[in-house]
Amino acid sequence: MFSKSKKESRNEAEQREQYEYAQERINQKKGLLSHLIYFVVGAIILAIINLALGIGKEFLFIGYHWYVWAIVIWAFLLLIHVFNVFVKNRFMGKEWEHRQLEKLKSLQEKKIIELEKIAEKEVSEVKKTENNINSEEE
Repeated sequence: MFSKSKKESRNEAEQREQYEYAQERINQKKGLLSHLIYFVVGAIILAIINLALGIGKEFLFIGYHWYVWAIVIWAFLLLIHVFNVFVKNRFMGKEWEHRQLEKLKSLQEKKIIELEKIAEKEVSEVKKTENNINSEEE
């Protein structure tokens, strides 16, 4: 009976974790879509400011108008955002975190076992020396 409730609570915890992860991914993709919309609208506004209104028309940098460089830099930032959402999170997502956590847990368990062996060895040595001292006193 107790194991069944623990199993159910574990399943509920896993479902809650999956839901939170899904919500996080949705928010990341929503943020990326917002960034894309801001980029398109911003690029159009920058082009209108330069071409239609003539603001900064005389300012050229390496043969291109300033708004082109602003759009290129913004596009680069958008690509970084895309990389973070779709590439980095795919390789370093929750599954990766769980693998790393399990790896660290196993390393800690190995260290604990090693320390227990060392402690047992030291305790047995202390007992031997106590026995030797007691036998010499007799």
